[in-house]
Amino acid sequence: MSYEVSKVVMGEDVKYKNPTAEFYEAVGGEEGMKNLMYDFYDIIYESDIAHFFPQDEEDFEAVKVKNTKFFVQICGGPKVYESETGGMDLDEFMIRLHDDFSIYEKSRYEWLGCMEEALRKVDMEQRIKDDFWAYLESFSKLTVNTFSDGSVYYADYNPGQ
Repeated sequence: MSYEVSKVVMGEDVKYKNPTAEFYEAVGGEEGMKNLMYDFYDIIYESDIAHFFPQDEEDFEAVKVKNTKFFVQICGGPKVYESETGGMDLDEFMIRLHDDFSIYEKSRYEWLGCMEEALRKVDMEQRIKDDFWAYLESFSKLTVNTFSDGSVYYADYNPGQ
């Protein structure tokens, strides 16, 4: 199955819904999430956006650990990422974290393509994958901050959408 990816419109009011705990359970809890995310980041490491990530193996391993914790928590698992956010809302923290990088729409497409490749290998009901994908596809728009015309725009955080 191939997922749809919609275009980013600068300044668009992006609506998203965090994944349900059903995804967390279906993927196999913390261990299953780790397997998915480690596979995803191994795919990223061979992609056109690898340069956004540490090239040192030990540093890249730390990224895998940290980002797995984010997905565990955002998908309704234990609050294992809380200490990273400095009290900021988890979604807002992740949006602001990307402000330090020039993220183009092309990079978003590549990131989503890597995730799609990793998700294809996970055995679970398609509707549960679709719900997770809907979150990724929408939320990832908020990380794009650099546009082909050279303009830069940092998305607003609007909780409860």
